Amino acid sequence: MLDLLPESQQSELNIILQELSFTKNFRSATAEEWYIFIPGYTDTRTGGAAGKAFLHYNLMGNRDIMMNTTILIENEELCTQPRGQMVYAICEEIVNRLAGYADTLLSVHAGINSYDAVYKQPE
Repeated sequence: MLDLLPESQQSELNIILQELSFTKNFRSATAEEWYIFIPGYTDTRTGGAAGKAFLHYNLMGNRDIMMNTTILIENEELCTQPRGQMVYAICEEIVNRLAGYADTLLSVHAGINSYDAVYKQPE
């Protein structure tokens, strides 16, 4: 992912990925809500966490789990075109840390940088 970024953003992304942190806000039997703290970025409106992640467990049996994950980026700078690859890299790291190796349907809401993805383990 680093190779896709301009050199000016590569070192910034390294720092972000090292210092990226989360706080769990809510947990139920089928869902979790996490605040996402991205170094150097805050919620433009409130000054709080730069994003939120919602993980919903879709239990399809006693051994098959599909995670439905939604990430909301609430910083205007990360929702602009020049930050698209950085948002993609940050969200991929969020999925790796919060969902792990579970099959995941991902929806990212980040202005013009919004996208959907599927992470599925080979069978």
